[in-house]
Amino acid sequence: MSQFDFAPLFRAGVGFDRLARLAETALQQAGEQSTAYPPYNIEKHGEDAYAITLAVAGFAESDLDIEITGEMLTVRGSRKTAETAQADSPESPAAESAAPARPARQVLHRGIAERDFVRRFQLADHMRVTGAALENGLLTVTLLREVPEAAKPRHIPIARTVSAPALPHAA
Repeated sequence: MSQFDFAPLFRAGVGFDRLARLAETALQQAGEQSTAYPPYNIEKHGEDAYAITLAVAGFAESDLDIEITGEMLTVRGSRKTAETAQADSPESPAAESAAPARPARQVLHRGIAERDFVRRFQLADHMRVTGAALENGLLTVTLLREVPEAAKPRHIPIARTVSAPALPHAA
C-alpha cells in the first residue's frame, strides 16, 4: 500500500493531525473491506442525529454484535451452523431421537449471502450510539452528536488597554 504525505495540507492549520490518522484508517479499512458485504446506508436525521442501516438478512439478534471502542464502531455478524445450533439447544438427546430426521438442505442457487462479516465505522468526535434495532432484516444503529459546552464556539472579548499584555519570555 502507498504512503501519503499529508503535511502540505496542514500548513495553515493547527491540531489537524487527527485528520491524517482518519485518512490512514480509511485507506487501511478500504483494503480490509474490499467486499461490499453487507450493504449499508448512512443517513442524517437532523442537525446532530444519524443512523447506519445494514442489510443483515438471515441474521438473528443473537448472531449480531455491536461494539464501540473509542471512536470505532464495529458491527459483527456470525451465523450459527446447524451443528452449533443443535449443540446449544437445551433439548435432551432422547428428544432428538424421537423427532423425525430433517432432510438435508440442497441449495440450487445461492443468492443470499450466509457468511460472517465485520464492518467498522470511524466515528467523529462527540458521537454517541443511542440504540440499535433489527427489523425486517435491517439492523439500524442510531447515533447522536453531543458536543459539550467546553467544545462549543465562544466569543472572546478584546480588552482596550494602553499597553500590550505581558507575555512569558522563553529562556
